Amino acid sequence: MFGKENFINKKILIYGLGLSGKSCLKHLRKNNEIEVYDDDISKKNKINKSYFLNKKKIFNYNYDYIVLSPGIDIKNCGLKKYLLKNRPKIITEFDILCSTYPRNKKITITGTNGKSTSCEMLYKIFKLNNLDVRLVGNIGNPPLLEKNIKKKTIFIIEASSYQIYYSNYLKSNYAAILNLDTDHLERHGSINAYAKAKLKLIYNQDRYTHSFIEKNNKLINKYILNKNIKSNVNRLKFNKENFFKRKIKNVYLHDKNNFKNIHFVYAISKKFYISDIKIFKALNKFKGLDFRKQIIYNENNLKIINDSKSTSFSSTSALLDNNENIHWIVGGMYKKGDILKLSKKYYKNIFAYIIGTSKKFFIKQLKNKIKFKYIKNLKKAILIINKKIENDKKLNTILFSPAAASFDQFKNFEERGKYFNKLVKKIILKNKHDL
Repeated sequence: MFGKENFINKKILIYGLGLSGKSCLKHLRKNNEIEVYDDDISKKNKINKSYFLNKKKIFNYNYDYIVLSPGIDIKNCGLKKYLLKNRPKIITEFDILCSTYPRNKKITITGTNGKSTSCEMLYKIFKLNNLDVRLVGNIGNPPLLEKNIKKKTIFIIEASSYQIYYSNYLKSNYAAILNLDTDHLERHGSINAYAKAKLKLIYNQDRYTHSFIEKNNKLINKYILNKNIKSNVNRLKFNKENFFKRKIKNVYLHDKNNFKNIHFVYAISKKFYISDIKIFKALNKFKGLDFRKQIIYNENNLKIINDSKSTSFSSTSALLDNNENIHWIVGGMYKKGDILKLSKKYYKNIFAYIIGTSKKFFIKQLKNKIKFKYIKNLKKAILIINKKIENDKKLNTILFSPAAASFDQFKNFEERGKYFNKLVKKIILKNKHDL
């Protein structure tokens, strides 16, 4: 078994000093010889100064492990040659977590869309049932900073394709792949490579574990059927939507993508013998996460949705076919290989306002489908929409769901989402209730 002894008296390089790298340094430095490096030299500070290594010296050292930040692309970074040469030694914070707490139950959720929301829903359900549960990974705390871990502590882990791809010892008792669509091709190179990175989560399981997948996802089945999968595979049919609609009165959760995700949350909850009453009580109280299909205003025939987290068409589509008279603000840095898949019957219901640098890409995607106008920036789009709806008595939906990364104009999707809220409050809701 891969256990605590694997990280005692080892020589370890930590590459990348974001939240993940800092937590690994704090966790490992007591019992190991640690050195750290980041391509951004400005991250060298009082705390890590004594560990920070000169780039030239790294190539002369032989490390037992290289802990890699998931944001680093080994094919395009300062230590590219060294990492490719020492690929088997690369691990992640999840590998260290599994070695530190090998017997604790771990639920790992991944997928192209809906990871954070699904993890949060499951966390709320478990908390309502008085289970000692920790929400870690891309959501919540870095896992190695969690304290007071007991035998019954359960980890709910949100994992990206990068984290799974770099991990060698991540083993989950319950592993869910919510969906698979075109994403991160700039890193993985192809949709097949991206799928394999996600499916590694299931390949690493043993016969005493459970995995959860979409029954009819051709891409997943292509690799699952041809592999000797050891876990107990649960193939979800998405046949409980009507049942969920009757039980869940929470408007935030009423769209196709959320109902699909709830199938996974429900199936995993049942493995822990949690009653329907407790499951739906938690879901009906669920307020959602900021900037993820978040309804920030819904009065006087006007609904405003802040979905700044959307970075692909697949994450936006459920909102485009579930609202009326939509003013859709879209654009940013497009995802390679992304395609708008939406039934023709919804085209007339939408007018799009394209913002950001990827003008040509979004015009090509929307042309002859959805009416659009290129506005360039978010503020101008809000001003134009406000003029259109100011005296309109019919129901209008303002949907900010960019279907693109934020980095062309913003630091991250959170900054983009906050800016949208600020503009809405200042321009559209100036004479209405505050957000």
